[in-house]
Amino acid sequence: MGGLIKSSIARKVAMALSGLFLVFFLLQHFTINFTAVFSPDIFNELSHFMGTNPLVQFALQPVLIFGVVFHFVMGFVLEIKNKNARAIKYAKYNGGANSSWMSRNMIYSGLVVLAFLGLHFYDFWVPEIVHKYIEFAPEDPTRYYTELLHKFESPVRTGLYVLSFVFLALHLWHGFASSFQSVGFNNKYSSAATKFAKVFAIGVPLGFVIVAVVLHFTH
Repeated sequence: MGGLIKSSIARKVAMALSGLFLVFFLLQHFTINFTAVFSPDIFNELSHFMGTNPLVQFALQPVLIFGVVFHFVMGFVLEIKNKNARAIKYAKYNGGANSSWMSRNMIYSGLVVLAFLGLHFYDFWVPEIVHKYIEFAPEDPTRYYTELLHKFESPVRTGLYVLSFVFLALHLWHGFASSFQSVGFNNKYSSAATKFAKVFAIGVPLGFVIVAVVLHFTH
């Protein structure tokens, strides 16, 4: 960790790699959630597998939590280092001359996403832990879809969920594409990778929004 703090390049690479890891998880999470729109049974089966598989629960889940914490800690570190590096103030500075508005405000969209993740953990992960490891409730493989419907019963909660994914799309719009550059992916496929990142940045958050809206009105 000390090396990451001292080296600017290493910090950016670490930030990019952790971001790419979270993008992979986001796609997996979206794939499972989207099945709830057309098949509650498939959603229940996939959720039951993810919720009871020892590898997922005791190996991958801790790695995911570490990845989330690491990504946001590195984000704050980069923001602080960048501000300190701009110690010399220019009389005239046009921030948009060399960078987009989104690239200069990643910390703010990231804070919104972080707040949503905290709420999401409190809303889904904590009750699941209580259900399985504190109450030791009997396992019901068909409970997941009903619980998901209940989460989107409130229009306020559904609206906040939708808003959070708008900010996630903004965060991904710059972050996902720039991660390829940070890890040195610079070849003839760079343009295609950037286009894919832009499509992903809009398509996956939009998919989550569709799931939330459909389940809200289904309830």
